[in-house]
Amino acid sequence: MASAPTLPISNPQSESQPPIATPAFRAFLSRLNATVRHGLSQRRPWLELVDRSSFSRPDSLSEAASRIRKNFSFFRVNYLSLLALSLALSLLSHPFSLLVLLSLLAAWIFLYLFRPSDQPVVIAGRTFSDRETLGILVVSTIVVVFLTSVGSVLISALLVGLAVVCAHGAFRMPEDLFLDDQEPANSGFLSFLGGAASSAAAAAAPVVAARV
Repeated sequence: MASAPTLPISNPQSESQPPIATPAFRAFLSRLNATVRHGLSQRRPWLELVDRSSFSRPDSLSEAASRIRKNFSFFRVNYLSLLALSLALSLLSHPFSLLVLLSLLAAWIFLYLFRPSDQPVVIAGRTFSDRETLGILVVSTIVVVFLTSVGSVLISALLVGLAVVCAHGAFRMPEDLFLDDQEPANSGFLSFLGGAASSAAAAAAPVVAARV
């Protein structure tokens, strides 16, 4: 007696997940959220940043440079927040540049960094290898950043933010900031940036290593 044919049954766990549902992407978001919260928790009160009684003109360029260095060590989270705000306002005032950057970021996330290795990139019926995908993304990034208006928008925003930070750091007297609040130079928001970068690298490393 012939046995009944076996019906194929798909295993849901073996099916590929979309990039935003992969464990690596969720771990990346979780680590990024934790490091952002930790960094922002160390910012100084904004009223202390704009205390009018603590401003005076520096007597020399060397004194201005010394003030900038000391104020950055104390207000680094606030200063980098101002740089981020300058970038955000600049991009919001240039919707095309914002759309291009978001599209580029989405392409890196969905086409390379967090794309399951068993899902090849297929465009117009052509399958692209991982190396071809990486090359296209790198070239696209260079073109967008250096050969379009996006690069000028980013550079101008950073220059404006740096000008504001340097002006505040040069005129803000730091004598009252370090009497009872000493911190190591690598703490605060700089360590947050390092933590965020290491978190991103740790989350994306297994995926990238599998494609090389």
